[in-house]
Amino acid sequence: MVDYRLEASWSPVEGGFGRFTFTLFNLSAEPLSGFTLACTSLTHVADEHVAEGATLKRRVANFHEYSPPEGLIVKPGGSWRFTMEGLTNGPKHVTAGIKSAYLTLGDGRHAPVSFGDLMLDGVEQGALPELLPKGEVSEPYSLLPWPLHAALRPGEMPPIALYPAAGTSAKNTRAVAKVLALYQRLFPDDNVPFALQPVEGGRQIRFKGESSIMEAAYELRFTAKEIILGTDDASGLLYGLISLAQLLHGARHEPETFQFPVFGTIADQPRYEWRGCHLDVSRHFYPVADVKRLIDVLAWNKLNIFHWHLTDDEAWRLEIKAYPELTKIGAKHGPDEVLLPQFGDGAEPHSGFYSQDDVREIVAHAGMLRVDVVPEIDIPGHSTAALLSLPQLVERQEAPGGYRPEPNNPNNALNPAVGFTYEFLGKVFDEMLQLFPSQYIHIGGDEVPHGSWLASPLCKMLMEREKLADTAELQSYFLRRIKAMLAERGKKLVGWNEVSHGGGVDRDGTLLMAWEKPEVGIELAGEGYDVVMTPGQAYYLDMAQAEDWGEPGAGWAGFTPPEKTYCYEAEGELPEELRGRMRGIQACIWGENFASRSYFNRLVFPRLSAVAEAAWTPFLRKDWLRFAAIVRMWPTL
Repeated sequence: MVDYRLEASWSPVEGGFGRFTFTLFNLSAEPLSGFTLACTSLTHVADEHVAEGATLKRRVANFHEYSPPEGLIVKPGGSWRFTMEGLTNGPKHVTAGIKSAYLTLGDGRHAPVSFGDLMLDGVEQGALPELLPKGEVSEPYSLLPWPLHAALRPGEMPPIALYPAAGTSAKNTRAVAKVLALYQRLFPDDNVPFALQPVEGGRQIRFKGESSIMEAAYELRFTAKEIILGTDDASGLLYGLISLAQLLHGARHEPETFQFPVFGTIADQPRYEWRGCHLDVSRHFYPVADVKRLIDVLAWNKLNIFHWHLTDDEAWRLEIKAYPELTKIGAKHGPDEVLLPQFGDGAEPHSGFYSQDDVREIVAHAGMLRVDVVPEIDIPGHSTAALLSLPQLVERQEAPGGYRPEPNNPNNALNPAVGFTYEFLGKVFDEMLQLFPSQYIHIGGDEVPHGSWLASPLCKMLMEREKLADTAELQSYFLRRIKAMLAERGKKLVGWNEVSHGGGVDRDGTLLMAWEKPEVGIELAGEGYDVVMTPGQAYYLDMAQAEDWGEPGAGWAGFTPPEKTYCYEAEGELPEELRGRMRGIQACIWGENFASRSYFNRLVFPRLSAVAEAAWTPFLRKDWLRFAAIVRMWPTL
């Protein structure tokens, strides 16, 4: 049992963002005095604030440390209550409160503190809303994403198992074994859908080369004797077998609703080339097993891009052997570490990063499932972890608080005028080349605030020499150099939509992600960029799914129930003449609100499958009620 507990509530205040009320309970048998309280919170106390009963000692990003009134003693069974009015943002949901907490005692020891969700003063919180209807189907087949064409007749009983016909090539037999293993990982308690040898009561699969169909496409023909899978593409082979596994899965799990076809055809191909899912591991670290499990889920949903967000202000998670400090310092949080606790970090130091062997394991696992791993090193902004790990990246003449982007990570961008910046990134890219076969490297390029670097004497000299007017043009100069560095290494640049600011970079070979709002995607396409649509208002899976206070998630882009995510039509926002610039769509999973597995699963699923169907299935073939009936059988993390 933890000896201390912190509870927090929020109440509105006219003309501001409200008031926090904190209560620390002493559950120990000893009086508590001479301490400070540290906690992390997504709702921040502003520099200008009014405190009653405490003093804000310091705030760094989401980390807050409070001092009690001098001489305060909290008796065993007693409590200390204080309020903070003057916040930088107003909380909208229960997860906007405490993420971690601990005490620093008078002797310097750190003691853990338990905590709960943020309460809303004066409001009774009921049960969370039901977000997914029961659904209904007009065709009794469990397929997600729904195929381009399906004309099928159901059978009365599903086959015992499906197996490759005699004489099947080693390549196709290995593909069956691969999807069999995927199914067993996702549904370890289920009967297997495939066997590698004939099974009485089963049906055989005969494989046929179909060189005339497009990449990732496949055809299935069901006859009384066999199933014919036609494709001439490794991705199409995988997706055809996954479709067979899905059909059998539904027929076994809900036989009153779903059946396995006995006659007919499926002709299927993806709508978009880029069918992605992003995962932020900088704010919340996921072990290798969880990352591989998520990739399995992506493959089951026929998604083909895993965008791996490996660095940010909060942590640097990728081992770079040229700079071991990046993970020795930049991946470790703790009360006495260089990086203070952030999301989920408490009294004990916590470190998490991926060794290069871990990366090879994950990339190989993804490649086996036709998922391309696109790594992201977020630069020039969101670089606090790197800057604190390698002081030689910092220009010493620049004022320490020259700019302070929210959430208060001062001077958090790599300096474009420091020569070591490019030496450092060159070595990072060189090591990434050996780890990631993808043609793309994502470089971030987002949220560098206006005014950054303007207090740097070196940057002033650079701006005068290159005739650069402001921060945006300075960032454009930096990113053009980065694009050239990647091109020299045979890689293409992917970035967030702000890469276009200040003149942007050469459009050729550049792919930008429109995240701030759908209109940005139209602007980027109009400027000549290829675009992936990932607007926060529809495809950010950390957004709360309902307006209710008790619903977990972020609120900056409103709330996004699964039906909104499913029905959103990204291409519909683009004028006809610009649609050729749209390469695809992507879901994004940011880590601030995923401190528990249950929150992750509630927020990500079924919306991830909704994005997957939008990426694969033509708009006119989609059906929300059919989707709702099927997706409840789909795997979660």
